Order: sequence, then C-alpha cells, then structure tokens
Amino acid sequence: MNNLDLKTRTFAFGIRCVRLVEKLPKGMVSELFGRQLIRCATSVGANYRAAARARSRADFISKLGIVEEECDESMYWIESLVEMNLIKLKQVDDLLKEANEILSIIISSINTARKNGKPAK
Repeated sequence: MNNLDLKTRTFAFGIRCVRLVEKLPKGMVSELFGRQLIRCATSVGANYRAAARARSRADFISKLGIVEEECDESMYWIESLVEMNLIKLKQVDDLLKEANEILSIIISSINTARKNGKPAK
C-alpha cells in the first residue's frame, strides 16, 4: 500500500464515521458519543497527512503514534455506540474492520520506521 492509498483510506474512514453519526438517533448520549467519534475519526486522516509531511524520522513516528491512538479511540466509540444499542453491530462491522486494518498498517509502519532508524550492529 502506498502513501496515497492510505491517505485516501484514512480520509474515507473519517467521512464514513461522520455519516454514521448523522444517522444516530437523537439524544444526549448519541450526541456526546457522536461528537467524540467525529473528532477522533477525522483526526486519523488529518494526522496521517501530517505524518506524510514529517520533518524527521522521529517526527514521522510521533505523528503516526497519534494516528494509532485516534484510530483506536474511534474503534472505542463505535463499539460504545453498539453496546449502548444506538446502532447495530452489522451496520458498523465493515467500519470496524477498516479501522482495524488501518490500525494494523499504522502499527507496522511505526515498527518499520523504528527498526530502520536504528544503527546497524
């Protein structure tokens, strides 16, 4: 997967989460959880773009760490919406799978960047 593909996927993930929140039933919990989901899900793509423009390997790793945290938090809020019966699991199953795939790619990228940054022994 190249940089452009992941930019596209992380952007689309954020948009899909925004659309999910728009479909939630009205209520205080939906609004609170929805705001949190929108904040972290859109941050996934925004911070991935920032990582792509990092000024150093350390900066790249740091920014990818933020992407990792925000993606994991997005999964938390989606799972919370399901647990609170505000949405059915089958409606978000693909979204959770996509979040998990993005998370796996990001973790792998962080590990590779760390490994490549260490001097040979």
